[in-house]
Amino acid sequence: MRAMQTEAVTRQQRRTVLDRALPSGSRRLPGVLLGVLADASVVGLLGLSMWLIVRAGEQPPILHLTFAIVGVRALAIGRAAFRYAERLTSHDAALAQLAVLRSRTFASLVPRVPGALESHRRGEVLAAFVDDVDQLQDEALRVRQPLIVSGIVTGLSVMVVALISVPAALVLLGALVLGGGLSVVLASRLSGAQDRELSAARAAVVDALLERFSASEVLVAFDAVEMQRARIAAAEQRLATLQLRRARSAGLTAAVLGCAAGAASLLAIVVMLPTLGDGLSAPLFAAAVVVPAAVFEVFAQIPAALSARRTVQASADRVADLTEGALPSELVADTPEADEQMPTEREATRAPVVGAPLLEVRGLAARYPGAASDAISGVDFVLDAGETLVVRGASGAGKSTLALALVRFLESRGEYRVRGLDARALPADAVREVVGLCEQRPYLFDSDLRQNLKFARDSVDRGTASDDDLWAVLDRVGLADWALERGGLDARLGADGAWISGGQAQRIALARAILADFPVVVLDEPTAGVDRELADRLVLDLLGAVPDDRAVILITHTELPQEISASRVDL
Repeated sequence: MRAMQTEAVTRQQRRTVLDRALPSGSRRLPGVLLGVLADASVVGLLGLSMWLIVRAGEQPPILHLTFAIVGVRALAIGRAAFRYAERLTSHDAALAQLAVLRSRTFASLVPRVPGALESHRRGEVLAAFVDDVDQLQDEALRVRQPLIVSGIVTGLSVMVVALISVPAALVLLGALVLGGGLSVVLASRLSGAQDRELSAARAAVVDALLERFSASEVLVAFDAVEMQRARIAAAEQRLATLQLRRARSAGLTAAVLGCAAGAASLLAIVVMLPTLGDGLSAPLFAAAVVVPAAVFEVFAQIPAALSARRTVQASADRVADLTEGALPSELVADTPEADEQMPTEREATRAPVVGAPLLEVRGLAARYPGAASDAISGVDFVLDAGETLVVRGASGAGKSTLALALVRFLESRGEYRVRGLDARALPADAVREVVGLCEQRPYLFDSDLRQNLKFARDSVDRGTASDDDLWAVLDRVGLADWALERGGLDARLGADGAWISGGQAQRIALARAILADFPVVVLDEPTAGVDRELADRLVLDLLGAVPDDRAVILITHTELPQEISASRVDL
């Protein structure tokens, strides 16, 4: 029963992801209609051309052929024109939806980073966000639309053949069922597993490449470059093998359908010969014989769509695992979509309780997804504006876990109130408007100092930080003189802050927090990797830079200078 419930939840999560990937019905309808016209033109062109050739051989008056001649030209032009228009409209709708899907996927990842994604490798996350999200556009382009278009055109073609000869229509229908069923079964057995493994293989390649580029210095130092190259080559070979097997399966499927088309034409000749000349003209006989070839060309989209469906569903499962399944089910509803649907209630929950402290924590406990035990438990403190709280403990005691729980990057149990309100009843981004985290290793973009600061206050509601604002905050955190020496706000910081020191990175992170105007600033191990004398000076500078009306939570594993007056929590 538990397995069935899990499977039902997985299917629902997959359906949620796939529904997000689909453009609206009004955006998809033009592509479907144009696709029907394009494929109908393919079938009509072949059938009408054969009718015209045989009828012309009978040497009738040219006026009797005029309509067919014009029809062949119109269908030939229409086939190309309708196909171009269909590709243009359907891809425009899919790519527009892809932009929406990317933003919604990214927004869904925010509440799950980093706590709920600890069990995923960087390559898996990157591949899911890039390759798998890209793959989801095939749900509209290569799954839904081909199934609908091919089904409509194939059904209409069988009905048209039935108007010429019912036995020939039955032969065509039987060949479609048998040939299509056999091709689907073969494709499923030969490449079904490979279709589902393609996403994992792509993720393995991305992960190996990321490790090669991000850890190049370590690999060189330990003489492990060749080993990593071998790993990349093995991952690429695995991906190429899966793609080759899938191509072979597609070729075999095409061969089966081609044989079925030929058999349908031969059997059509056999069943229609007795009626040739007796109510069935030679031109119509020829058209009914050749039409199965065009019908199977259109029908071939159905096995291809079913194969693409397996790949799309595998990608949807991976995206759902990151965005839908990474949090407990009772917390999945706390998504940006849910927030957008209830703006009035959301604004109401942000109204603070008068006289309540900024933060109030009682018996707080948290664990990482999949962990057997709590990383922290029994944490109690009360924090108000202008106060400093020092959280101390040995490495591994759960100090950073507490920081993640306070900003709701990791869900927790126990009582956690923000301005008197239950933090878990608030939208996650509402909590993060109150509590800001300066990480132990703050991420710095490979850009200039201006852009690394400016994004901290760049919104419609609060406006954009000016250069004067940036210089003011740099002066507050003690980086103004350094910035002037490096060329001002245009100074480059390097990839992940490679061109600056750890202390400077911490000061930049604090400058971001001040710009963002967080009432509570969490400093997570700001002196990690800094010698004791410089660490004491850095802590004093950082705490002195925080405005007096803000509260500070300082997470550290070392003793603090005596000048710092603060309450204390030991983990």
